[in-house]
Amino acid sequence: MKSEKIIIETERLIVREFVLDDYKDVYEFNSNVELHQFTGDEIIASEERAKEIIQDIWFQDYENYGYGRWAVLYKPKDKVIGFAGLKFLPEINETDIGFRFLPEYWGKGIASEVAKEIIKFGFENLNLNRIIGIAMPQNIGSCKVLEKIGLTFLKLDTYDHGSEFYNWYALDKVTYEDKKGK
Repeated sequence: MKSEKIIIETERLIVREFVLDDYKDVYEFNSNVELHQFTGDEIIASEERAKEIIQDIWFQDYENYGYGRWAVLYKPKDKVIGFAGLKFLPEINETDIGFRFLPEYWGKGIASEVAKEIIKFGFENLNLNRIIGIAMPQNIGSCKVLEKIGLTFLKLDTYDHGSEFYNWYALDKVTYEDKKGK
């Protein structure tokens, strides 16, 4: 069993690596239809599939790249409410910031709070040169968060060989350092 490795802590949130015991929470948010309306990802159908995602995707990303999607624990309820983090996309040689939370936590500033700290962690701890964000244009909340945390709109384009178009955003380390210094 992996022990919990805390990555970031804010006043309201703990961001840590997932552990296999999180599978029930992963099932809860990854089986939520409302949450998935703008993700393009599968709605998982079982707790077993949640375990597979933790083991086969997230643990592998931690091992291969040193980072990945992390569990976001909402301190006031001591509950994992979703994920946030960085994901290396080898097919395009980019690192993507992503976040996904149960709908009852939308509109509370959680995504902005955690994403701002993840950007900082990515540039200052992982020494990344660039971080991108990819969101469906109709996902207005996520697009606003990406802009609020400093990413700039790049293009409207497809992703992952699909036919659907996404908004692409980016922030490079030089721009991050310039903004941080002001």
